[in-house]
Amino acid sequence: MSRVNTLQALFKRYRRPGDIVFAWIILIVALLLLAQLYDQTAWRKGGPLFAQPRFWPAVSLTGMAGFAALHLLGSALSERIQGRWQEVWLWLSSLEYAGWFIAYAAVVPYAGYLPATVLFAVALALRAGYRRPAALAGAAVSAGVIVLLFKTLLKVNLPAGRVYEVLPDGLRQIMLTYF
Repeated sequence: MSRVNTLQALFKRYRRPGDIVFAWIILIVALLLLAQLYDQTAWRKGGPLFAQPRFWPAVSLTGMAGFAALHLLGSALSERIQGRWQEVWLWLSSLEYAGWFIAYAAVVPYAGYLPATVLFAVALALRAGYRRPAALAGAAVSAGVIVLLFKTLLKVNLPAGRVYEVLPDGLRQIMLTYF
């Protein structure tokens, strides 16, 4: 094997179908952050360069923009890989779980920690494709155990649900304390 072939093999990189989209996104984010640098950081007169509050953010964002531009250039000059938009769709579909978490955090103050946790555990099990009653019961039981661990054992202070206000006095106190 010749020296040229060895270097080409050494520097050959595996490319994902969506790498040009990723390069564009990172370059745009880096340039937007770099454009905000003057307003968001300060420059102190008379201080040493490396101690300036603006210096290290400027270095990191300039590096981020430069390397993103090189990545974009390398992706643009490389052969086109099929499946770019399927890869991008995969990235976007993963944001669904962030939506589930935001919905869960919005429901907890109203439904309470225990009901919301059990509801979302079962709903996510259904979303993941589990349909057997044993699997759904397992999700509900594990959610209950998680609630007990957090509220009782770890004493994590979580918001009580508004639904607890309609419970009878004794049950309400138990629910507020342990669930």
